[in-house]
Amino acid sequence: MAKTLSEKILSIRSGSDANAGDIVIVPVDLAFVQDTTGPLTIRQFKETGKKLANPSHTVIFIDHAVPSPNRQLSNDHQFLRNFAREYNCLISDYGNGVCHQLVAELLANPGDIIVGADSHTVTAGAVGAFATGMGSSDIAVAFALGKTWFRVPETFKIEITGKFSEKVDSKDLILYLIGRIGADGATYKALEFSGDAVSKMPMSQRLTIANMAVEAGAKVGIFPSDNITRKHLEKQGRGDKFKELHADDGAKYEKIIKIDASALEPMVSMPHTVDNVAPARTLEGTKIQQVFIGTCTNGRLEDMAIAARILKDKTIHPNVRLIVAPASRNVLSMAIKKGYIDILINAGGTIVPPGCAACLGLHQGVLADGESCLSTANRNFKGRMGNPEASVYLASPATAAASAITGEITDPRKVK
Repeated sequence: MAKTLSEKILSIRSGSDANAGDIVIVPVDLAFVQDTTGPLTIRQFKETGKKLANPSHTVIFIDHAVPSPNRQLSNDHQFLRNFAREYNCLISDYGNGVCHQLVAELLANPGDIIVGADSHTVTAGAVGAFATGMGSSDIAVAFALGKTWFRVPETFKIEITGKFSEKVDSKDLILYLIGRIGADGATYKALEFSGDAVSKMPMSQRLTIANMAVEAGAKVGIFPSDNITRKHLEKQGRGDKFKELHADDGAKYEKIIKIDASALEPMVSMPHTVDNVAPARTLEGTKIQQVFIGTCTNGRLEDMAIAARILKDKTIHPNVRLIVAPASRNVLSMAIKKGYIDILINAGGTIVPPGCAACLGLHQGVLADGESCLSTANRNFKGRMGNPEASVYLASPATAAASAITGEITDPRKVK
């Protein structure tokens, strides 16, 4: 029977003929936690009395609150470090970057089963992995047993054709898609991306799209493993991990959604839900007090480049704070070498350490009552950035950079 990409991966890994709706048990290639979900997961794991099934494929990331803003989180970080030493698993400490970026850079491979105690684990679907977020109890079991179970998801095929217009990119596409199908429109479905636009889409843009699949409720957001994937792996020194993976001709999809990339325009997600989407041009005049460029959605080198091109030789609006958080140490290093960081600083921006930073509202950019932030992050529910009396808008790096100059939400195509 012809299979979707998710059915194919779960069939291979379970050693069964897996079809949508089936229950499968599969080995886990990578299981991880981060510093806000890790302490609970580890306490539950310790209650099992077991050893780690695969210490070298178990990772703890300290990335969400770095450097630590308070005593409690500092103690949590120390608890995680002690666990890593005791159980000899991998640990990525503060300053290395966001877990999802590091998984994509260093660990994820086509056909892998990846589970993390963080909903944006789906990001690794960009390299052709079946990657999904799970609760702390489920990850504790994966730590102990080295395997987990899934109900094989039905699949929506997202067929993307055409070419993005100037200053329109993958963030605008995924916001458009979520606005079209709704925040719960793909609950426990696989979003499988295909089409001639995808075959030419760089890994950075695939990562942005996969990252936000969960914002439509999807179990996974997955791309075929192709020549783009091969080049990404080779660049990271893992070329031997490449395997070509794609859906079979004639695979059965629950729904097929077609998008013409050339017809898209800069989009913005308005408070307080991701699917509350409108074109940026319709929101001009909406004042903002903060712009945040970074996160696991748009903190990559390519995103820094986009912002730097728009902000070069310009100055941000006097009523705007621009915060920039590279997604990893590698991104920061490369952005310095290419001159992007100098441009962003000279424009009035502030660079914070690689990590989640302002995204989750613990520190490094908490908003005041009544303020609005335009962010390149993935969520904008009430209180997401630390204050339920503030508002968060989501947009692409181009829209964010343009808006930092004008002090209001701005279509980046209007900024030369």
